[in-house]
Amino acid sequence: MNRRAAPVIGLLYPGVGAEDDFPALERRLAGRLRLPLVTTSGGDVLHTVETLRQVGGSGNLLDGARRLAVYEPDAAVWACTSGSFVYGWAGAEEQAAGISRELGCPASSTSLAFAHAVRRLGLAKVAVAASYPEDLARHFRMFLAEAGIDVVNLDSSGIPTAGEAGRMGLAEVARMAAAADRPDADAVLVPDTAVHSLAWLEELEQAVGKTVLTANQVTVWEGLRIAGRLGRFDGLGSLFRTAAPVLAPAPAPDQGGDPR
Repeated sequence: MNRRAAPVIGLLYPGVGAEDDFPALERRLAGRLRLPLVTTSGGDVLHTVETLRQVGGSGNLLDGARRLAVYEPDAAVWACTSGSFVYGWAGAEEQAAGISRELGCPASSTSLAFAHAVRRLGLAKVAVAASYPEDLARHFRMFLAEAGIDVVNLDSSGIPTAGEAGRMGLAEVARMAAAADRPDADAVLVPDTAVHSLAWLEELEQAVGKTVLTANQVTVWEGLRIAGRLGRFDGLGSLFRTAAPVLAPAPAPDQGGDPR
């Protein structure tokens, strides 16, 4: 089957926060990427372990996947870090597998995306700038440990809801990332998909002085990776410059073959 010129990465998003990050990026890329988004749970989401386990339940995800199917995505990503890492590595893989079976395409999650991005960049040690309360943030540290990733520092901002995290501006996110950084960290991770970042990645890396990986950034990157459509996109930080090949032109609609 011929590839579409623009890859379609379907997103399952858990409510409100920074859901507008993705259509804004789609507009900025002017037809090079499609990011259809389906909300899996209404309204704001509390940053508690119990709530996030409910948000990440299979019923929510599979219902969202069925609604996402109309877009015929090349790949799908459960765009919720906390709603995947609270299940641990095996649970996050199970979530992705369920979505994949429902849609018939590759699937992943933001938590898995962080691990894959860290590995692809060859990073040994990271710092984490978490918007979440500390008890929830600790689950991300445990998840990264399962992936063999050394967290040299974990800062928690204690923000109680996704909606409140979504109101943070560039200056606040940059301060949070810089405060979490340590000299021995190869990168700073900002794990909440409720935190805006896709328009600010270059500024965040300049503020911290090293690689910054954000939830919404790795979500998009992971979708392209598992779809086999990774490419370099300007303004999306070190991850898209150093861990993505140059994207070959897609074949015209009347041509066959694989452009890779």
